[in-house]
Amino acid sequence: MILVLIAGLAFSMPAAAQMGGGMGGMGGGGGPQSGGPTGPAERPKFRDHIHNQDALPIGREHGDKVVSSVRIVGNRTLSEHEILQKMQTKKGRFFSREVLLGDVHRLNEMRSFDHVTFKTEETDAGVNVSFIVHERPLITDVVFFGNRGVNNRDLKGRAGLEVKDPLSEFSVESARRRLIDYYKGEGFNQVAITSTIGYQDKPGMVIFRINEGPLERINSIRVIGNTLLSEARLKKLIKSRGPFLKLGYYTFNVADMAKIDRDVDILAATYHNLGYLTATVGRRISYSENGKWIDVTFVVNEGNRFKINSVQLIGNQFVTEDSLRQRLELKAGDMFDGTILKRDVGEIVYGYGELGFIYADVQPKTVMRDEENTVDLVYQIEEGDRWKIGEIRVNIEGEPHLMRETVMLNMLEMREGDFIDRRLLEIGRRRMSNSQLLETNPQIADPPDIIVDPREDAF
Repeated sequence: MILVLIAGLAFSMPAAAQMGGGMGGMGGGGGPQSGGPTGPAERPKFRDHIHNQDALPIGREHGDKVVSSVRIVGNRTLSEHEILQKMQTKKGRFFSREVLLGDVHRLNEMRSFDHVTFKTEETDAGVNVSFIVHERPLITDVVFFGNRGVNNRDLKGRAGLEVKDPLSEFSVESARRRLIDYYKGEGFNQVAITSTIGYQDKPGMVIFRINEGPLERINSIRVIGNTLLSEARLKKLIKSRGPFLKLGYYTFNVADMAKIDRDVDILAATYHNLGYLTATVGRRISYSENGKWIDVTFVVNEGNRFKINSVQLIGNQFVTEDSLRQRLELKAGDMFDGTILKRDVGEIVYGYGELGFIYADVQPKTVMRDEENTVDLVYQIEEGDRWKIGEIRVNIEGEPHLMRETVMLNMLEMREGDFIDRRLLEIGRRRMSNSQLLETNPQIADPPDIIVDPREDAF
C-alpha cells in the first residue's frame, strides 16, 4: 500500500511583490517581470509540445529495414496528411510489424473507416507500406421537421449528430431515442419521432420527423391509503410538483413520467426504511379532455411493520463476532429501521478499516420468517486483505524550498510498515485541509489530499 500526499503550497506576498521577484519593482532595466499578468507566457516543455502535436514519442528504434514510402489508398474526404498524423509508421524510420499493426488499430479508433488493411513491398531501398482504407459515409446535414415546442438548436445538441460525423443506422437510431427521452422529460409524453437517412440526391442527409403531441402538465397530486405518514409529508419527499396555489399554474409542473415513476420508488423506499417491508406503492394517471392536464394519484398499501427476530454475522474470520456486535445498534426484538441499518453497516466497515481491511464489504440482507411480521437480519461480510503501508510519498506543488517533506509527514500519525488505519487516514486528511500552509482553493491548485495506491506485495 502506497500513500501519496498531494498538496499545493499556500503563501501570501505583498501586492507589489506578486508582480515579480527580486529587483523587479526597481526602476532599473531587466525586461518584463516574469510571472506577472503582463509578462511573457511560460514556454511549454518540449515533451508536452510533442504530445500536443500528435507526433511520435521519443524512443530508440529497432529494425533491419527502413520504410521507404507510406501511402494512403481509398481516402476521399480525409486528407492523406491528416491520416498520416495519427500513424507511427513513417518514411525513413525502421520498419516494424508491431508498429504497423498498431497503426491499423489507431486508424480504426478514428471511427472514420469501416475497413482498414495494409500491404507491404520490400525493395532495395526499403519497405513500401500502403494502407487501404474504406471511409464510412459522412453526415452532410441534420434536419428536423414538425418541432414547435423545442427549437432546432436544442434538438441538435440532444441528438449529438454533427456534420462530417460518420453516418450509421446505429448512431441515427441512438439519436432518435435520445430525442424521445428529451421530449418526454420536457412533458411531451405522447411524442413520436421517425428518422430517415438520405433524401433525393443527398445520401448523407439525416431527417427527423417529429409529432410532438400536447405539452402535458400536472394539475394535481394526491396520496391515498397512507395512515402512518401525512400526505403533506409524503408530498415533500417526491420530486414531481403540481401548480402552486394557482399562481404558478405553468411553472415547474411539467409532467415527467419517468420522474413520477421514480417518485413511486421513493415512497416505497420510505416505508421500507421505517420497517414496513411489504409496503407497496402504485400510481394512477387521469387526463383532462384536451390531454394537456393530468391528475396524479399515488396509492399506498402500508402493510405491517416488521420486528427483527435475529441478527446474524456471516463471513467474518479475522474479527470476532462479539466485537462486531458491540458496534451494532439494531438488535433482536427491535423494530426494523433502515436508517439505523445503514449506520450499523458503516460502523462495521469503519471498524474493519481501523484494522487495515480498508476494502471490507458488508451487504445486509433481510430474510422473512414464518412468524408473522418478523425478519432475520443477516450481515454478509467480505473482509478482503489486510493492508500495510509500504511507502509514503510526498508530492508538493509550489516552491520546493518553502515546505519540507517532514512537515507533511508530521501531520500523519501513520508510519511505513504499520497496518493502514481508516480513522488515522481521515484525521490526516482533515489536518492537511485545515492547515494554513496548504492551498485549498481548487481554482488555484488541487486541494491537498491523501491518495491510497494499493500494491500487491504490500499486505
